[in-house]
Amino acid sequence: MTNKHDVIEQNLGLLIVLIVLTVAFGGLVEIVPLYFQKSTTEPVAGLKPYSALQLAGRDIYIREGCVGCHSQMVRPFRAETERYGHYSVAGEFVYDYPFLWGSKRTGPDLHRVGGRYSDEWHRVHLNNPRDVVPESNMPAYAWLARTPLDADDLPARMRALRRLGVPYSGEDIAGAVEAVKGKTEQDAVVAYLQGLGTLLRNVR
Repeated sequence: MTNKHDVIEQNLGLLIVLIVLTVAFGGLVEIVPLYFQKSTTEPVAGLKPYSALQLAGRDIYIREGCVGCHSQMVRPFRAETERYGHYSVAGEFVYDYPFLWGSKRTGPDLHRVGGRYSDEWHRVHLNNPRDVVPESNMPAYAWLARTPLDADDLPARMRALRRLGVPYSGEDIAGAVEAVKGKTEQDAVVAYLQGLGTLLRNVR
């Protein structure tokens, strides 16, 4: 006499279908409620969309693979909050598409890096990281200082983000190209880094 488990375990196709249904149901149960929680869908007080220069810098940051070594999520553990400051909350990232959370740390977490160092420190660090952090294994990004920022598609990117709910005004979009005129890719990355995690950095 066979039981139900034998039937399932001996039928590979049925087993796969049931596994997929189970995982899908479990995922929905965990994920869907988050869309209805204000703490995960509403911006924290004072949050503003990235400026045109910061937005361009974020795109370069992603392009160069910085996110592969640096997380942007301070986890709610004492060891992390003592080093980096207040843990990350979803309301700080509601305008981020895609968000760059993660726990991969070949280098330090960068979520609360904004304002910790001067613009010049960041420039030196990008040109040759070992000039300011001798033990760093980060490659140099010196060419960013010599590469003019290409802003032609910046208004289109901002319009796309506005469709996703980022509150860019028509003036923001119309003035994007002019706002970054004469800037380099390094200027953009530094502007992006200097804006990271400043709202809750000093909250304990």
